[in-house]
Amino acid sequence: MQKYLQHYINGKWVDSIGGTLHAVINPATEEPGTEITMGTEADVDAAVAAAKSAFESYSQTSREERLALLGRIVEEYQKRMPDIARSLAEEMGAPVSLGTAAQAPAGLGGFLGTIAALEEFQFSERQGPNTIVYEPMGVIGMITPWNWPLNQIALKVAPALAGGNTMVLKPSEECPGNAAILAEVMDAAGVPAGVFNLVQGDGPTVGARIASHPDIDMVSFTGSTRAGILVAKAAADTVKRVHQELGGKSPNLVLPGADLETVLPPTVAGVLINTGQSCISPTKVLVHNSQAVEASKMIKDIFAAQEVGDPMSEGGHLGPVVNKAQYDKIQDLIQSAIDEGATLETGGTGLPTNVNRGFYVKPTVFSGVSSDMRIAREEIFGPVITVMSYDDVDEAVTTANDTEYGLSAVISGDPAEAAKVAPRLRAGMVAINNWSPAPGAPFGGYKQSGNGREGGVYGLKDFMEMKSISGIPA
Repeated sequence: MQKYLQHYINGKWVDSIGGTLHAVINPATEEPGTEITMGTEADVDAAVAAAKSAFESYSQTSREERLALLGRIVEEYQKRMPDIARSLAEEMGAPVSLGTAAQAPAGLGGFLGTIAALEEFQFSERQGPNTIVYEPMGVIGMITPWNWPLNQIALKVAPALAGGNTMVLKPSEECPGNAAILAEVMDAAGVPAGVFNLVQGDGPTVGARIASHPDIDMVSFTGSTRAGILVAKAAADTVKRVHQELGGKSPNLVLPGADLETVLPPTVAGVLINTGQSCISPTKVLVHNSQAVEASKMIKDIFAAQEVGDPMSEGGHLGPVVNKAQYDKIQDLIQSAIDEGATLETGGTGLPTNVNRGFYVKPTVFSGVSSDMRIAREEIFGPVITVMSYDDVDEAVTTANDTEYGLSAVISGDPAEAAKVAPRLRAGMVAINNWSPAPGAPFGGYKQSGNGREGGVYGLKDFMEMKSISGIPA
């Protein structure tokens, strides 16, 4: 069993102030696999004090100093990628092949993308009689999820460092090991004491204290909309900036007459990758009536052929979902679709036939789904896809936008036609004939999918304050 029993505060591994032990359950075996110490409010206070003290000097570092630091972090991170992949397999069930090919590189990409943004970033610009400058925000509190953990951590830590900020990170208690490895990376890279601090723990204790702490200047949260609302309420009394990337219910609008054999495989893959545990997973496929039957069969064949298996084994199979609560939620949604009259094309409830334990979900396809069904409205976060038909593009756009979320959307078909439809979709990101945004694009959504952006130059700006100075000679 892996043990990460200390927090990383002020450049040292320290014991918790009154914390309790917590076992992380391996989702493939349903047995304890990692042990951490759940932090306390006192641990957060110590970390914030360290970050506040370190801000005075780190905020004054130059672009060149920050670039050198980020470069050292990248070097140390690359050494630990095999450890990260194994940790993710044990704690959240991402197969080691996925961890090696996608999960660990996604975190690395967050640092590399920020380096590129920092190299070209304009810290000062002239607008008429005013000089506009970008300055460090202060102490940043970070609360991150378990599904693409290093990606979401890196998209906060990297721009915070690049902007001259200090920070306190609380990763998900469902998948904490990768964050501890990152703290080891930061230590090996020579990040100054107090600039980066890690406190393990849960949302109601550590997360709530981070959100409400008067000495934290900004809280950046990635997770569910429900939890994001609680973070925003906790942060309101101190009027700190709240930066959120929340839930999603992404449509895949297949244009009339699209070449299904070409456009469907790369887009529906987004519902299988990472066992469907992606906030931008395009689970709601909208297809013209004339192609709905053909599309349903094609997607059924793709999902029926998808294998599941041990995340510690190499291969292209799917692992389990992260925990029993998530498994039960997905099972309930699958059953609700059956009860409400959707057509089950493949998959369904229960474990796949080749496993007898673990939180594995059958890759599942429903057709004949209508907008009033739960499965068409709620975020699934599993390898489950729904096919809905439409009469014309206007109806498809209305159905695509008929959600409280607005994180991302997919358009499948002729790119020129897709470009005409993209502005009509109420989503922060639109991908054409793909399911994820290109590297460096601003990541974030509309409506209850949150506010603010991560990634590239836009993410860097969101972790900085803007000041206008008038009267400076031209």
